[in-house]
Amino acid sequence: MANRKIFVLDTSVILFDHNALLNFEEHDVAIPIQVLEELDNFKKGNDTINFEARSFIRLLNDLGKQSLLNEWVKLPGKGKGKFKVVLNSENHIAERTDSFDHRKNDNKIVNAALEMKVNYPRRKVVLVSKDICLRVKARSLKLLSADYETGKVKDLDKLYSGISTLENLQSESIDKLFKANYLDLKEVAQKKFPYNHYLILKNGRKSALGYYNQTDQHIERIEKKTIYKITPKNAEQAFALHALMNPEIKLVTLRGVAGTGKTLLAIASALEQRSQFHQIYVTRPIVPLSNKDIGYLPGDVKSKIDPYMQPIWDNLKFIKSNYSEKDKEFKRIDEMVATEKISIAPLAYIRGRTLANVFFIIDEAQNLTPHEIKTIVTRAGENTKIVFTGDINQIDTPYLDSESNGLSYLIDKVKNHPLFAHVNLEKGERSELANLANELL
Repeated sequence: MANRKIFVLDTSVILFDHNALLNFEEHDVAIPIQVLEELDNFKKGNDTINFEARSFIRLLNDLGKQSLLNEWVKLPGKGKGKFKVVLNSENHIAERTDSFDHRKNDNKIVNAALEMKVNYPRRKVVLVSKDICLRVKARSLKLLSADYETGKVKDLDKLYSGISTLENLQSESIDKLFKANYLDLKEVAQKKFPYNHYLILKNGRKSALGYYNQTDQHIERIEKKTIYKITPKNAEQAFALHALMNPEIKLVTLRGVAGTGKTLLAIASALEQRSQFHQIYVTRPIVPLSNKDIGYLPGDVKSKIDPYMQPIWDNLKFIKSNYSEKDKEFKRIDEMVATEKISIAPLAYIRGRTLANVFFIIDEAQNLTPHEIKTIVTRAGENTKIVFTGDINQIDTPYLDSESNGLSYLIDKVKNHPLFAHVNLEKGERSELANLANELL
């Protein structure tokens, strides 16, 4: 018993993963009553956090139907621990400092963890929260705290990049690749690569771009192709375009800093393949600036949402700017928008839908949780292609980071699947000034 820990869960953990209660193996889990009070405020709405809140409340109700929840209840599953709801405690924070506002739920949750520490002195009590400030606050009161680790990428430095460089190859091998457009893998490497992996082959000044076809054990040559007057400016963009245009690849992730061309290439490739899909759907999660709800913005629903969708419209306008108003491509894009062949809308609008025969682009995917990513992918119907783009180092939501966001999670979990391809885009092509900001600021 003494070796079993007691984990006290903060509301942020539940809103991140409603199944968190079941993920602590043989250890026991405590839920402060204030967490239930906060979840009650989140249960209405169509955002993911509202879904998580409702799902957890239902889970708690099902687990505790035959028991009083202020007593330890056995969790389902072999070797699992127990859980209980912790009621309002004595004001243990007041015994240590008057610096904290005892009316705040966060501090009441810390109090609940301190209560467990007092009542179970022989056991290790840990407050689990996605809120960094709350974790620091807990440690200042000599209370152990930790982030919720489920779904986190453990070694971010080794996150799959999708690209390898083969140096010092025989000149004849590169010549053969240019001549025959494919090369046996054994001629240039002794190891296999993941499915849909991309290669830069070099010999001095000679170089070539390749795509690893694991089925045939061949390296196929990649050429830089132009679509909608968008031409790849570097090897990474050429790889990205190949993955976007390959009908055998149904799931694509593009990771890179601002200005690397992720969203632009995705939209251009969708337009190029418009006849193969019933609809092109481009979206991004709405993350209000300064944590303000979109309700504070003036106007109707469309007026409130448009500012968040503007970067997507900007990319579409850039593609249109390559043509004159008389060109058929220019008119075709306008017609697609008018008939909703191409639709640009917030991510929340897809909840409950089955996305069949759709080219689906999700921008700023680093602001999604692993559960949201899974929900989106499970919506895919027949002949649907899903593309996630984002920069894992530019997180706009308070309880996600570069290790726990959905984009990192997806790249790590799905690498080496025949339906999946990933490309890291590192070279900015927006402007010299944008590159300066990415490199030096």
